[in-house]
Amino acid sequence: MRRLDPERRDRIIAAATDSIAQEGVSGTSHRKVAVRADVPLGSMTYHFSSMDDLLTEVFTAFAATISTEFEARMAAAETPAAALDQIVDLIHSDLQRSKREHVLTYELYTLAARRADFRSITEQWMQASRAALERHFEPDVARALDAYIEGTALHIALDTRPQNRELTRAALHALTNSSSIHERSKIAS
Repeated sequence: MRRLDPERRDRIIAAATDSIAQEGVSGTSHRKVAVRADVPLGSMTYHFSSMDDLLTEVFTAFAATISTEFEARMAAAETPAAALDQIVDLIHSDLQRSKREHVLTYELYTLAARRADFRSITEQWMQASRAALERHFEPDVARALDAYIEGTALHIALDTRPQNRELTRAALHALTNSSSIHERSKIAS
């Protein structure tokens, strides 16, 4: 008789996410995920035809969660100045809260850099981030801000010397008040 387990698929995704966070994509296998999820190995292929299918589910869900949180931050800001405050908090708080999130983010980036089929996940994530930023800033500025957020978060995570919040605020202020971003994008078009 077949065991009823309606949450099995979700457990597999959660177990795969944990495995990637601890061992990376290269250290994650169907067998390891099945053990973590406490499911028969055959369940893996029933729910996910390949490891790529499972990785797609894991990273799509992860990116959607982060995008939703970012959208909520930008929606809460009523002015561009408040949006900048939200971005400073995001960089120095949200993006630094968890080594797990860093690992998952950079595992996804590495996978997307190597394989075009995973690039659609990062592309959707970037589009969602830029759309959230465009609530308060012109598209070219939003794109520059998005790149700054990602780069600064990486530097803060890996640098042994902490970055001052005021330096972040000053850099964001310079980016948002620079007419050269918009002018250069017009020239390039």
